[in-house]
Amino acid sequence: MTSSSAIRYQSVIQAPFGRLGMAADGDVLTLIHFLPSDVVLHAPNSSILREAARQLDAYFQDPDFRFDLPYRLMGSEHQRKVWQRIAAIPSGGVIRYGDLAHDIGSNARAVGGACGSNPIPVVIPCHRVVAASGLGGFNAGRDGVDWMPIKRWLLRHEGVLRDWFD
Repeated sequence: MTSSSAIRYQSVIQAPFGRLGMAADGDVLTLIHFLPSDVVLHAPNSSILREAARQLDAYFQDPDFRFDLPYRLMGSEHQRKVWQRIAAIPSGGVIRYGDLAHDIGSNARAVGGACGSNPIPVVIPCHRVVAASGLGGFNAGRDGVDWMPIKRWLLRHEGVLRDWFD
């Protein structure tokens, strides 16, 4: 991936597992995407993106850090319901796709689809949603990339990844 792939991001910051592209609309965060390590860094140029970068860095230092960012989630009613439920999962916790589906009156496949289209992962911690036996998927294979190493990193960072999850 080249630096031209970062054009749609207003900022690209370093993360322990690669890069994060971010975008905002005014004073609200609208997008975080996982990016490969070769995407050129681009410093945050607005107060909301600087604050998002600061809070993400705080989380990377302390997995119990609680995000407090204004954001806008654009998606269907079902997606927003899934994302709202995911946002309530505390650091160090996980929920299975099927259990989350049961909680909101949906099905596991639809929950997985909503997780894969989460516009602000890490802040909305879709990495905390796992399969009945194992990790399940992650980031819907966006851009044809296997993002599972990031899910593993995030769950290890939070102290919940066990040998049986690998």
